Amino acid sequence: MLNQRPDGRAIQNLEPMQMIMPYVMKTRTDSMNMYEDTFVCDPMDAYIKEKASEGINLSYMHIIIAAIVRLIALRPQLNRFCMNGKIYARPKIWVSFVVHPTLRNESVGTTIKLCFEGTETILEIAETINKAIEKETVGRTGENDTDKLLRTLMKKIPGPLIKLVVNTLLWMDKHNILPKAIVELSPFHTSFFITNLKSLGINHIYHHVYEFGTTGLFFAMGKEKQVASVQGNTVIAQKEMGFGLVCDERFCDGLYFALSLRKLRRFMQNPSSLEKPLDKKIEDVD
Repeated sequence: MLNQRPDGRAIQNLEPMQMIMPYVMKTRTDSMNMYEDTFVCDPMDAYIKEKASEGINLSYMHIIIAAIVRLIALRPQLNRFCMNGKIYARPKIWVSFVVHPTLRNESVGTTIKLCFEGTETILEIAETINKAIEKETVGRTGENDTDKLLRTLMKKIPGPLIKLVVNTLLWMDKHNILPKAIVELSPFHTSFFITNLKSLGINHIYHHVYEFGTTGLFFAMGKEKQVASVQGNTVIAQKEMGFGLVCDERFCDGLYFALSLRKLRRFMQNPSSLEKPLDKKIEDVD
């Protein structure tokens, strides 16, 4: 079948082990690796306070998304995905997340999908996020295009045919003939998905990566908490935020993931480093 897709290009120059992995582990469910860790909150809190004094409102969510976007721009294998036995490289960096107008029981969430080049600063990314959230909450006048697409599937198609339609879309996606308009609207065709469970006051989880679409990375932020930390001969209380990461291991190996997470930690320890724009993102191999 075709090797070109609207959201990626097939990579030809791969090591033999990388080439065989999508055939050994055929689904994302079969390929999930789960990882958890914590970020020390003090550097983020200090940065948020500094920006607030300048009239700029930031949150952990802004910092983490900006850090992951920068990480993917520097570590291009993280922006790959597997489809039908092949590994593809995305041309840009997409992020998907759900927002709720309120945290009441009856509040219905809506999914936002944003696209970045990877060279943006944290302030540019935060502004894009804020505008999208405002549009989907206080400024919302109706359904967004993603919600309309899902409503069309669920409301206008007879129940017995929904399974057939979904299976048809899965087949089309697998064989690279899913229309570009659907790929662009689908939140499941994304570089990474992130969920902010901190805002709900609960701990992080291991969220599955979807079989439909191309999501290979799913981050879940948890509620921060005080933990005991040893500094020299002193034990102090230190605020940390836990996170869970589920990843599809087929498109890059464990060493690459481990080194990438080290770099992510450095960004989180020094968020101001993300204020400098990246001259050019690193492109993947041919």
